[in-house]
Amino acid sequence: MLDNADVFAAFTLGAGEMFHVESGSLHHIENLGEAAAELIVVFSDPAPVDFSLRASFGAMSDAVLGNAYGLPAADLARLPRDTGSPDLVRGRGAPVVPDTAGFPDPHKFSLEAQQPALDYPFGNARLARVQAWPALRRLSMYSLRIETSGMREPHWHPETAELGYVHEGRARMSVLDPDGKVDTYYLEAGDAYFIPRAYPHQIEVVGDEEIHFLVFFDQPTPGDIGYRASASALPARVLASVFGVSEGELPKFPFTPVDPLIVERRNPLD
Repeated sequence: MLDNADVFAAFTLGAGEMFHVESGSLHHIENLGEAAAELIVVFSDPAPVDFSLRASFGAMSDAVLGNAYGLPAADLARLPRDTGSPDLVRGRGAPVVPDTAGFPDPHKFSLEAQQPALDYPFGNARLARVQAWPALRRLSMYSLRIETSGMREPHWHPETAELGYVHEGRARMSVLDPDGKVDTYYLEAGDAYFIPRAYPHQIEVVGDEEIHFLVFFDQPTPGDIGYRASASALPARVLASVFGVSEGELPKFPFTPVDPLIVERRNPLD
């Protein structure tokens, strides 16, 4: 990777590790193993664009490139190039990985090596946020695991949209739209989902194994308002008016000054 002001970096990545690339930085990724490598990539822009080095060369004449490198124009004419080159190319020769590629690097973050910042009896969340990884200034990510005995509490994010990728397990999600329609759908490994800002939603396990989600936000520190704290924030008489019942008919909502991320699923899937 080549960043602004000639800052160069080279590092290796494995399962459970993240990388960050600043807008405009030159970078390449190559597979060092025998099996196919899968990377989940999220962008801070809703319509990302890129320029490959081959396309950048194709935009300039042989003479201009020769001048840039102090070479005869004929030397550059031998390079095939165009302005619409592919994202993936065939590697030529074995990759050479310097020993220094194993050093810690500010572009890299070992998320799964962290202790869960939010840890409950029914699941946990490891956080990639600016507080732990200064490279993240416009994005954040949660590695969310929920056991079969747990459920992600119904909630909404006031100022951030949510983009999720299902790594393992099967789940059910319900989302409320502003027109009053509720979308309920099932998710399994390989699925992605999107929730706009401030849309109420929840996640629960379907099946006999825990779920593991990678959840991305378009803010460095995502906010969260949950149903449990909502019932504690309003007086009983207001809640009774909202639901059109007497105060005596209200459920005995537990006082919750701090919302839990994950709650126990005490009731069967309905």
